Amino acid sequence: MTLKNIDWQNLGFGYIKTDYRYIAHWKDGEWSKGELTQDNVLHISEGSTALHYGQQCFEGLKAYRCKDGSINLFRPDQNALRMQKSCQRLLMPEVPVEMFIDACKQVVKANQSWLAPYGTGATLYLRPFVIGVGDNVGVTPAKEYIFSIFCCPVGAYFKGGMKPTNFIVSGYDRAAPQGTGAAKVGGNYAASLYPGKLAKQRNFSDCIYLDPATHTKIEEVGSANFFGITKDNKFITPLSPSILPSITKYSLLYLAKERLGLDTLEGDIYINELDQFKEAGACGTAAVITPIGGIQYGDNFHVFYSETEVGEITQRLYNELTGIQFGDIEAPEGWIVKVE
Repeated sequence: MTLKNIDWQNLGFGYIKTDYRYIAHWKDGEWSKGELTQDNVLHISEGSTALHYGQQCFEGLKAYRCKDGSINLFRPDQNALRMQKSCQRLLMPEVPVEMFIDACKQVVKANQSWLAPYGTGATLYLRPFVIGVGDNVGVTPAKEYIFSIFCCPVGAYFKGGMKPTNFIVSGYDRAAPQGTGAAKVGGNYAASLYPGKLAKQRNFSDCIYLDPATHTKIEEVGSANFFGITKDNKFITPLSPSILPSITKYSLLYLAKERLGLDTLEGDIYINELDQFKEAGACGTAAVITPIGGIQYGDNFHVFYSETEVGEITQRLYNELTGIQFGDIEAPEGWIVKVE
């Protein structure tokens, strides 16, 4: 197997057409036997509910090249279970966990020449999704669906190492109380585009979103989850029915407690009580951890550890999790699935 001729060190995070993707169709109450295809264009009806009523959801996960050349998937069962919950929320048929993981393996194996060598920090990003299709016009669930997975090689998120970045609290909401905030659906991300643009116009990386009910508690950081390290070494992350349950966040909660010996807590984080934290970060699949230098809230700008240096505990968490993903550190049982 010969790797593609790519400048892995300077690869960004963008779409690149790879050789194969997986596709399966749901019709008459069951999923078809999925298959790999080289066609990267979806052929769907103009009446597809995904186009008009937002009946669609997606996931994001990565494949990692290890030092011995083998390939790791990181907790794909958790992505499968989260996608099932998103499908439940939007009245779409669930993709069985076994089918989801098998499809991921097929896509990675068929495109392994696009997976970077060990040591570059680059990975193969997988994008599974389910969409409502078919000839529809009323506001009702579709009768047909597509489940597909494509992949793209993506570079190391941090060029030259992790660096803190700053965020601003938005007056907009990314999701409504009792809405779709806990599901990974496109509408949540569409709602974040405009406030994200406003934040970038003020030279911030993205928005901090507060809880939609009271606007007093931190919920998400752009499209990532928030965490803070208190001055007495507690790892705290928000808990809310409108937060997307990040697989990275729950992995960090486990590692903070079991590997670093920290007390951990999911609970309320009030925007006017940031002084309790000595470090803070955003976490998600793309970056694993983005260190937060400071948060602008109204006229106040609160700096955590530093605007230029990464805090010790944040760095240790990043090293532990990425070490597990790339196979350099022993993983908790069940976290790694080999692609063979």
